[in-house]
Amino acid sequence: MSDAPENRPLHLPDLSIKAFRGIADLSIPRLGRVTLITGRNGVGKTTVLEAVRIYAARGRYGAWSDLLGGREEFSQPSDDVEEGLLSVSPLSVSPFEWSALFFGRDPSGTPGISIGPANDLAETVRLETQPLGEELEPLPVRLPPELLSSGRNLGLKVLFRNSEHILPLLLHIDEESHYYNIRKRSPDMWPAGIRCEALGPGLLTNVEMARYWDKVALTDDEDRAVKAVNMVLGNGVERIAMVGGDGRRPSPPPMYRRSRYPGNHRRVIVKLNGHAHRVPLTSLGDGAVRSFAVALTLANSRNGFLVIDEAENGIHHSVQSNFWRMILRTACANNMQVLATTHSWDCVRGFARATEDLDAAEGILIRLEKDGESVRAVQYSRGALRAAAEHGIEVR
Repeated sequence: MSDAPENRPLHLPDLSIKAFRGIADLSIPRLGRVTLITGRNGVGKTTVLEAVRIYAARGRYGAWSDLLGGREEFSQPSDDVEEGLLSVSPLSVSPFEWSALFFGRDPSGTPGISIGPANDLAETVRLETQPLGEELEPLPVRLPPELLSSGRNLGLKVLFRNSEHILPLLLHIDEESHYYNIRKRSPDMWPAGIRCEALGPGLLTNVEMARYWDKVALTDDEDRAVKAVNMVLGNGVERIAMVGGDGRRPSPPPMYRRSRYPGNHRRVIVKLNGHAHRVPLTSLGDGAVRSFAVALTLANSRNGFLVIDEAENGIHHSVQSNFWRMILRTACANNMQVLATTHSWDCVRGFARATEDLDAAEGILIRLEKDGESVRAVQYSRGALRAAAEHGIEVR
């Protein structure tokens, strides 16, 4: 067998999600190197991308908290917690509303969350609730007094392979002992995660683009990023660079003092063919910024995952086929998996045409449908995808 990237095993050949956010039960029997997911609003497309991020992180706390923080799922902080001490609600030691992770927002109503390959339970990330007892040990943080008499003990247990760790949620605490932590079992043996970058539905900030750019500057990936922008602008860009960021923060001119004046922050600038002056990338439109961001995140997702929410955003219908060819080719070359969502028929049609042109790149279209409390995945064969593109068959 060839060891070319397109022939290497996928990081996640199929996917099962149970009791996670708005999905009670979903099984996707087959994922491609690039998988495009369609479906009605609220069916769970974005939740699938979030689940892949959790799986790639092997269930680490940072992945769960990033997800909840991005959704602004915060616990209500206590108003009378002593300044400088841990600020939590009367019902949670965590700043996050962990119940939002569970289907129906009811951890007690499910056997627990599971995310992973449909046919390999050993590789499944699981999240369960359990009573807390002797797992508590001293921690130099004072807990607010309202927790001392809550009478409730509840923790979150994260399991992957043979490792587990427990996070405290609700604590019953002896009034004479205000300092507690949670014992992490086998924390040094926690399996390594898989790189996973996320993009969309909005645009990357200058700070994010600078972080990605630093890893591709003066490499072949820099040239690919320029080509990605020219895909949208018609070969009008000669070069791209990052400027600023030398650490100085000059005061903004008076006219900008009430605005979001960037000071000396780093930003992307572009040298246009036939023009002496450099211009900000953002002045060239959302399509240029979006294609540049996709190229950067593709380059930074080598041997891992890239998830793109609302992939059509900013990309004109006339370049959708070339957009997906870029993603398919790069995914194969970089041994990575891409999962993306869309609401756009133009995006689906461009994807279909790109997969038809590139037989070596395995592109799969999935439509999600509600099936009671569960979600059903409908996969389109290559022939069905080709027919949909040719005849305008609705697949969203």
